[in-house]
Amino acid sequence: MGLPPLLYPVPHSLGLNRPLRALPALACDSHMHIFDTRFAPSPHWPRTPPEAPVAAYRQLQQRLGTARTVVVTPSTYGIDNACTLDALDQLGDSARGVAVVDQQVSDVELGRLAARRVRGLRVNFVSPQSWGMTTEEMLTTLAGKLARHADCGGWHIQVFAHPEQIVALEAVLQALPVPLVIDHLGRIDPAEGPSAPAWATLQRLLDGGNTWVKLSGAYMRSMVQAPGYADTLPLGRALVHAAPERLVWGSDWPHTTEPPGTVNDADLVDLLQAWAVTDAAMDRILVDNPARLYGFPAA
Repeated sequence: MGLPPLLYPVPHSLGLNRPLRALPALACDSHMHIFDTRFAPSPHWPRTPPEAPVAAYRQLQQRLGTARTVVVTPSTYGIDNACTLDALDQLGDSARGVAVVDQQVSDVELGRLAARRVRGLRVNFVSPQSWGMTTEEMLTTLAGKLARHADCGGWHIQVFAHPEQIVALEAVLQALPVPLVIDHLGRIDPAEGPSAPAWATLQRLLDGGNTWVKLSGAYMRSMVQAPGYADTLPLGRALVHAAPERLVWGSDWPHTTEPPGTVNDADLVDLLQAWAVTDAAMDRILVDNPARLYGFPAA
């Protein structure tokens, strides 16, 4: 029997229902963002960010039943990771971080980030970046620095890219010397699903054994939308079938790509259950896989 519905809504999260299935202990939300008015946006960013501090996110954790989280620096802050680091301090050892830096980042700065529980660098080919256009050279330079920097052992490169960019970058992505994490289902069109050219590329990357995928952001391209996002089922299930040991799930709270008040996070957990099909596969995606990728203690 599930927990009773909420009495009050969680900021940036539609509805009062909880997930249909109670989540396992140490379940991890592996992709979310913190926006805090104490930290100024980068001058390059065109939109006013939402107010989404740690206190509000803790309400989401209570609603969903997650215990661990991964804070990802949003493009809003450019290469200033202060808001993310502050969130990691507040959340403690139950949180890890993914930072944004430019390709001139020093070993000293990488060591500083590592000491604050940052475990990945995000390279974004989709959103506006403070340096301008993201290039293949930037991706390979950052991956090389992580591979050479002993203090960053266990780190990965996280790539947010359009499907056609993933196809064009396949050889580069296959050759990265550190683990690769693909954001948001590779942004593959659910209407194409496993027949998409980018799916073939993604499957080869997964078969190579060095690539992970974040099961997140289903609403970004779904034409069916909530509550079921039914058009994403073939793609999500194909990913679970292809590499259940290298998938993690993320809420993408506070859902800045969508109109305010349109995303129900409990629906997103239920969608993961529909993708995973079995409780064992869902638990692996929520607990075991993120523990391995982000260096959380084993359950």
